[in-house]
Amino acid sequence: MIAQAGASFVILGHSERRQYFHETNEMLASKVNQALSNGLRPIFCCGEPLDIREDEKHELYVETQLKAGLFHLDEANFRKVVIAYEPIWAIGTGRTASSGQAQEMHRFIRSLIASHYGTQVAEDTTILYGGSCNAQNAAELFGQPDVDGGLIGGASLKADDFATIVNSLS
Repeated sequence: MIAQAGASFVILGHSERRQYFHETNEMLASKVNQALSNGLRPIFCCGEPLDIREDEKHELYVETQLKAGLFHLDEANFRKVVIAYEPIWAIGTGRTASSGQAQEMHRFIRSLIASHYGTQVAEDTTILYGGSCNAQNAAELFGQPDVDGGLIGGASLKADDFATIVNSLS
């Protein structure tokens, strides 16, 4: 069992895995099932590339990812999942979604969960922001009502910056 190695969570569907390893929504649904059956809690990443955002199809794009990758789960298993919204266009590019854009998408994701699993499950689900969160924007992002925290990448490698991000949650 993988969880015996000390891991509790596993990141699935990260944009780089989707891009470089051609992971499909269907493959990710299988990986979610495998993770859960091995006692791991999935952190399921979803998000859109810049062209989809600019065409204003970002909600449909993320909805497709969530429905295909997660909405096959029963409520008990879904409650074990953490969702990370990562606008692909804001990862490693120096661009970051505004706090308003992040809130808009997090609210949309929560509404999808509510329509499938109910309001209480939606309120209980942790939704993280994963699009180049840093020491300068963390407090504003985490101050949004539907942003529950961050999936931190490069900023986690700088101790002072990471400490600032962590302290932004309190």
